[in-house]
Amino acid sequence: MSETTTTNGLPANSIIEEHIDDALSSRYLAYALSTITQRALPDVRDGLKPVHRRILYAMRQLKLNPEGAHKKCARIVGDVMGQYHPHGDQSIYDALVKLSQSFSARYPLVDGQGNFGNIDGDSAAAMRYTEAKMTAAGVALLAGIDEDAVDFISTYNEEDEEPVVLPGGFPNLLANGSTGIAVGMATSIPPHNVAEICDTALHLIKTPKARIETLMQYVKGPDLPTGGIIIEPKDSMLEAYATGRGGFKVRARWHVEDLGRGMYQIIVTQIPYQVQKSRLIEKLAELIDAKKVPWLADVRDESAEDVRIVLEPKSKNIEAPLLMESLFKLSSLESRVSLNMNVLDSTRTPQVMNLREVIQAFLDHRREVLQRRSRQRLGKIEDRMEVLEGYRIAYLNIDEVIRIIRFEDEPRKELIIKFKLTERQSDAILNMRLRSLNKLQEIEIQAEYDKLADEKKEIESLLKSDGKQWAAIAAEVKATKEIYGPKTDIGKRRTTFSDDPEIEIDLATAFITKEPITVVLSSKGWIRAMKGKVDDITTLKFKEGDEAAFIVPAETTDKIILFGSNGKFYTLSADKLPGGRGNGEPVRLMIDLQDDHVPVGLFVHDEDRELLVGSTEGYGFRVQEKDVIASTRGGKQVLNVKGANEAIRCVEVRGDKVACIGENRKILIYDIEELPVMGRGKGVRLQKYKDGGLADLTTFAAEEGLNFVDSAGRTNAVKDWEIHEGKRAGAGRMAPRGFSRTNAFAPDKRL
Repeated sequence: MSETTTTNGLPANSIIEEHIDDALSSRYLAYALSTITQRALPDVRDGLKPVHRRILYAMRQLKLNPEGAHKKCARIVGDVMGQYHPHGDQSIYDALVKLSQSFSARYPLVDGQGNFGNIDGDSAAAMRYTEAKMTAAGVALLAGIDEDAVDFISTYNEEDEEPVVLPGGFPNLLANGSTGIAVGMATSIPPHNVAEICDTALHLIKTPKARIETLMQYVKGPDLPTGGIIIEPKDSMLEAYATGRGGFKVRARWHVEDLGRGMYQIIVTQIPYQVQKSRLIEKLAELIDAKKVPWLADVRDESAEDVRIVLEPKSKNIEAPLLMESLFKLSSLESRVSLNMNVLDSTRTPQVMNLREVIQAFLDHRREVLQRRSRQRLGKIEDRMEVLEGYRIAYLNIDEVIRIIRFEDEPRKELIIKFKLTERQSDAILNMRLRSLNKLQEIEIQAEYDKLADEKKEIESLLKSDGKQWAAIAAEVKATKEIYGPKTDIGKRRTTFSDDPEIEIDLATAFITKEPITVVLSSKGWIRAMKGKVDDITTLKFKEGDEAAFIVPAETTDKIILFGSNGKFYTLSADKLPGGRGNGEPVRLMIDLQDDHVPVGLFVHDEDRELLVGSTEGYGFRVQEKDVIASTRGGKQVLNVKGANEAIRCVEVRGDKVACIGENRKILIYDIEELPVMGRGKGVRLQKYKDGGLADLTTFAAEEGLNFVDSAGRTNAVKDWEIHEGKRAGAGRMAPRGFSRTNAFAPDKRL
């Protein structure tokens, strides 16, 4: 017996030594290439992956045309798996289902009959229950495939042949898009509008080097099967189409339905692409249960064939745009559709193409198909004309032809020699029926010959002229646009465009009723929020031995900032402060302010302001107020203090001068620019002291002068304040006669 050998000529039982790195890399590379070319990436010419191409080709072989009857999907899947696609039947059926779903494919290539799934995410019925046939778009992709339009290769079992690519009379890649994940690369192309693609292709035929900006006057953006509104900026979309990579922000389409008496409900009629409706509603319900959207009372699905999601607000006072803006931020009512035009080019090489390259590749393929079909037709014409020429010779010499056929031993040879015929012509004459010798038949043959001669001349002229070829392709593109034009039901644009509404929304305060309040913090740390504006402070009541420390007018939507002697800033929500009845609650229950530290500042947050902070040691700096917001009750450390040193003052920066006064009653004034802007730290020395420390500080404008408030509440000007000017960290000069005995520029510590 001969020893069995493998394909590389080695014995079947031989052991091949190979380094593990080389073995793994070679096998993984083969797997990666197979995944990229045979599974994940579409061909730029017909926009199909192999499984989709094989499904359509098998359906053509089964004659499942639009005008015909449907056929069981099990039969289609069986033919595809048995002849062309050696993979699982379920994967083939899933691909077939996707081609038929109107919410997945913008222009379905398969017309399904039966349960093919829905937008809720329910799967299709088993293939034995469903039926399918091709749509007009699917037929257009295959048009001319029997006319030598494309190359064929052997199937996996070498019993049949399959097309390498389809003729592609329909711009499927951009029209229906494609998604796929390969090894080390992926593709994601959203669907577009066919009429817009055709307009772009027609412009590109006239101007092959057109700029992307020009092409985007025709292709305005994706046209998704489920509609929606694209709010992506035009500059971002231009960059995406110019590079082949980017994305588009898509929002649900909604409108307000008036219920009378000021009540309303919001109706969502279109949801973003590839979002499951049932999962979306579940997510909204979860948000309601978790009280993350307290302004939304209920969500209901009233959809039939069309999407209808009802959102019921809790109050008629809530503005619908603001409510939807918050839901866009929290749910998949807004999603992002990515663009990554990574495709296989005509050489089966993966590359990322831009908009112009993708459409140009489609046009180049159509031109090649046109040339191949024309050459094939030209060959058939020449073959037929050769036969017709033989018939003409026979009619002109009919008597001699009959004599040769009747009396010669080898009439075929004799005809060739006598009339200089080809073998095909002599065979055609010998196979001619007697009734074809009448005069009428002779006239028909001559007419057919003349008609074919004219067609041959036209085809030869077409093949020699680039202009005529592009004109023919333009006519095909125009015909496609007529079928899928903007006035047709399937062709009109579903996805529209809108500018991103410039609504800055803070979910924490967006739906809080805006009302004026007065925040009162006592010396012993009790805080409360009085309704309205308190004009007469003497009416406020406190516990025995307590008094007002800070009185701040605010609104319920404000953030209240508390600055502690530990150098930390704390953030309080005005709407969550205890009411004005009684004495309020200890502020230490709301923030982690240690017992050995006290509040030294309380004010309404304004992120555009700049603050000046100082410590008892005489150190400090400027800080942006937007940087002092604390996200936890533990506060945010800004001014670093240690030991007996404490934060003593926090003032708003107003004007160009800063004034410091020490416990020694010396005042120092200098330019505010001498103090740095910091986010955190000990700061720089504000004023130097031999004994004591900083008592107070303030800022003012030089042209307005420096003022102070005495114990009676009267505002007084510091005369000749310029004599106190010096450099930062100086000692300063004694305060003028009559200056406040408390060594403070103001009696309280408010901003």
